[in-house]
Amino acid sequence: MTAAMVEHHEVSSEGPWDYLLETWRGLDIPDGWRAEIDEGRIVLVPPPHRHHNAIAHQLQKFLYGVLPADLGIFQTLGVNIVSLDRLYVPDLVVMPERFVVDEDAEGSNPVDAAEALLVVEITSRGNARDDRTMKLWGYAHAPVPAYLLIDRFDQHGPTSTLFTEPQNGAYKHADRVPFGETLVLPEPFGGELDTSRFPS
Repeated sequence: MTAAMVEHHEVSSEGPWDYLLETWRGLDIPDGWRAEIDEGRIVLVPPPHRHHNAIAHQLQKFLYGVLPADLGIFQTLGVNIVSLDRLYVPDLVVMPERFVVDEDAEGSNPVDAAEALLVVEITSRGNARDDRTMKLWGYAHAPVPAYLLIDRFDQHGPTSTLFTEPQNGAYKHADRVPFGETLVLPEPFGGELDTSRFPS
């Protein structure tokens, strides 16, 4: 992971967040990379391992089989956690399609994370700690009702953890299973996710 720092004293008439967001919009990012905003800096995230993509593919196939028609699954969609001045680009986001295809919205603007129903992060070796801590905290503050953390690098072996019921900046409930077991997702996803299809 590579970070590009933007110091607060560089900001002129705009506020720090506005400056960071405008910089984020104008970045020319190499194919496969993602840019996120966290703790006053823009962070460039390199392309993931092929197993990472295989997991995202399996998860998308499952979700398309259980989601209502008005919900979409989006990759590389910037989501803004307004209360924290953070912007993440999750591996997958499930939200009503209307928030993404709104013709009046500017295409380069991130979507409010509070509109997401489910956010998915699949860890890479270099960002696993951020997904387990900073993003867990951030998504709970948004609040995103459900955060699915697929952690290939858990110290106890590959796991999938579904965090639900955000309250006061923390998730009240966590359901954790090792790869190979079934994880039950709540409505509106309503189904049993077979994690045995996830490559480790």
